[in-house]
Amino acid sequence: MKKQEEKEPALLRALTLKDAVGVGLGAIIGAGIFVVTGVAAGVAGPAFIIGLLVAGCIAAFNGLCSAQLAAVYPQSGGTYEYGYRLLNPALGFSAGWMFLISKLSAAGVVAMGFGNYFYQVVPVGSPGLLSVSAVMLLTAANYVGIKKAGMLNLAIVFFTLVSLLYLIVSGLPAIDAANFKPFAPFGVAGIAESAALLFFAFTGYARIATLAEEVKEPAKTIPRAVVITIATAILLYTAVAVVAVGVVGADRMAASNSPLQEVAEALVSPALGTVVTHGASAAMLGVLLSQILGISRMLLAMGRRHDLPPVFQKIHKNHRVPHVGILLTGLIILALTVLGSLEFILRAATFTILLYYSITNIAALKQPASEQIYSRLIPVLGLAGCMAMALALPAATIFGGLVLLAAGFLARFAVRAVYGSK
Repeated sequence: MKKQEEKEPALLRALTLKDAVGVGLGAIIGAGIFVVTGVAAGVAGPAFIIGLLVAGCIAAFNGLCSAQLAAVYPQSGGTYEYGYRLLNPALGFSAGWMFLISKLSAAGVVAMGFGNYFYQVVPVGSPGLLSVSAVMLLTAANYVGIKKAGMLNLAIVFFTLVSLLYLIVSGLPAIDAANFKPFAPFGVAGIAESAALLFFAFTGYARIATLAEEVKEPAKTIPRAVVITIATAILLYTAVAVVAVGVVGADRMAASNSPLQEVAEALVSPALGTVVTHGASAAMLGVLLSQILGISRMLLAMGRRHDLPPVFQKIHKNHRVPHVGILLTGLIILALTVLGSLEFILRAATFTILLYYSITNIAALKQPASEQIYSRLIPVLGLAGCMAMALALPAATIFGGLVLLAAGFLARFAVRAVYGSK
């Protein structure tokens, strides 16, 4: 029995700093910048740029906490693992379950968004067929190994960044200062609401911590990767937001489902509209790829502790990936793509992901002084930001999140009744 355990394959530590940054950017740069900026402009006017910076700061606090924790506990599962080790099993399980609910529901939406965007420039088959094809392709890429998935992710992120940089460079000379007046027509309340909306445009940096077991020199690599990822996202988002408002104004952004497309069409740079549409499609592919990566590793971590069936802890002997978790993740996202995401779960996931990051901050506060890289003020500010945004959500959203959490504990009880605790 002991020999068999020794021969059990382990995950492959193959991700370098460049790969880890790519995973973080691939997880962050998606629908947030291409879609949510328009919604935020509608609630705050040009001052949504301030909301963007506030959201970026809260995301940075949370990200630094994730980095500090992952440097000491470089295992798959991220906050799920930290909750178990530093807090208690209930909070650890809560973090893992809420991550799965949030990311699975979001993945279905992202897959459908990709099909709709890509069909505009490549009208082959139907948007649904393109969405299904993307899910199958990215599931296969994840299955054949972390190195290949990492290489594909870097290519996707590179194209997305190039498309946004092209938009920024094209738009800078066309900025009209008059579009920034009045700057804050809805006051502080509008800015606060835009910050809550835009916070979700930054979520994804924790994906680096979730993959910690596959990162080379995690104690050094993960903190650097998180800092680079968040700093890049804040700078890029701010530049895009300033250009977008300056070129078309907040009202026109708010009236569009694809505000960056509005900006591209208002400019005269060659093929800019096509490049931005392709960039949006690539961004959604990147988010979807990272969702499959993160969800399958969370399934692995939860299977190890028998919070989910232990079959999820299996690692492929040749590819060195959690293949059962990858296949199930792909199947669930396919079902959501074909049948449509459940609106109730999608709304409630907003609350669950804020609780997930709250647990991250609490775990960072519980770390002994010898393990802390950053000031204790950082998790305090991160926790305060998360709780403020969570409490600002509609009561129905909070209630839905609590119902989903209760359902998770019922599932955990059933799994442990069959397989026992570990």
